[in-house]
Amino acid sequence: MTNKELFEAAQKVIPGGVNSPVRAFRKVGGTPPFIIRGSGAFLTDAQGKRYIDFVLSWGPLILGHCHPTVVDAVRRQAGTGMSYGAPTDLEVEMAELVCGAFPAMDKVRFVSSGTEATMSAIRLARAATGRQLTVKCEGCYHGHADSLLVKAGSGLLTLGVPDSSGIPEGIAATTAVLPYNDAARFEAFMEQRGSEVAAVIVEPVAGNMGVVLPRAGFLETIRTKTLACGSLLIFDEVITGFRFCFGGYQTMTGIRPDLTCLGKIIGGGMPVGAFGGRADLMDLLAPSGPVYQAGTLSGNPLAMAAGIATLGTLKDMDPYAQLGRTMASFMGGLRDMAAKSGMPVTINLVGSMAGIFFQAGPVETFDDVMASDAARYTRFFHAMLERGVYLAPSPFEAAFISVAHTSEVMDQALCAAAGAFATAAA
Repeated sequence: MTNKELFEAAQKVIPGGVNSPVRAFRKVGGTPPFIIRGSGAFLTDAQGKRYIDFVLSWGPLILGHCHPTVVDAVRRQAGTGMSYGAPTDLEVEMAELVCGAFPAMDKVRFVSSGTEATMSAIRLARAATGRQLTVKCEGCYHGHADSLLVKAGSGLLTLGVPDSSGIPEGIAATTAVLPYNDAARFEAFMEQRGSEVAAVIVEPVAGNMGVVLPRAGFLETIRTKTLACGSLLIFDEVITGFRFCFGGYQTMTGIRPDLTCLGKIIGGGMPVGAFGGRADLMDLLAPSGPVYQAGTLSGNPLAMAAGIATLGTLKDMDPYAQLGRTMASFMGGLRDMAAKSGMPVTINLVGSMAGIFFQAGPVETFDDVMASDAARYTRFFHAMLERGVYLAPSPFEAAFISVAHTSEVMDQALCAAAGAFATAAA
């Protein structure tokens, strides 16, 4: 079947034809390719077309598709059991790896998604503080739990709606939304209402409105004010965890949150999430404490096996410096091509993760992101897709690379970009 035929068939049995909204290509238009295979840095669709993949399952595949160490680990585990509903030695090994990578994490609880991780961390924070209010930043996406779908970014921005139907006003009122990168605004809010705040949840690098790095002092201000007000600080490192170093962005900055949420890379391509932090907080979780949280497939042995293999390989390889150099060189090439095409382009880059914005920049806030030329991104996206390069089908998402993105692969992508910029400029 063709991609078009598959999409038509999917829409008859799956809402919108997809199981996560951004996959429907609503923001960029057209028919999404239906993928049948991934290998290294490449995807192959149902029509046999091959693409260089800069989405990488939205970040988890830092080792590339079907890395042999990860595949072997999953195969071995599948041969002995795929789920037990009982404790396993793999959970212990994985927990030791994760906690060992994060100085602020004494204990960790595994779940099956990033949404579960953030939702559970917030419940834990409310129990620990006896307070109800959560603070998040505009444009940051922390999953689809009711209390967090308040002016959220990522998929909701892609669909052009600020929040979701079906969320009671009373639940939405438990979340306050502040501008990302506005330290003064945050300070003022905490001075006024800090005694009501159970937790502040923030992406240390905003990865769901493109890529927006924190301004100097922004995260430090949040840490200082949450400590002063007796509020907890939750770092959502679902995207950034193990992406820039062996640990999270907090490892690079020295900022210690009270709780950290993880996902993506720690599953090695399998559905997995986690949240962890200080022992006194984590011990409030059932069965040790009164905060209920559970999941039949939490700590699933296949996911644990994939995660252990992925993290172990990353620890041994230490590929981060090379990944950073590769991405910087590629994005530098894109900047040069954009300049030659006469188009204003701003690229926000950190390690192996980047955001491409069709505007002069700088891009440091949600408003800056929304001022970007989405129509030009759409033309560039389709021009790259036609030339065999798969970028995020939304101007509000990040680009990622893996260890499989060799210099030869990146050169191919740059050759494609030369023609794509000419098309986008027309």
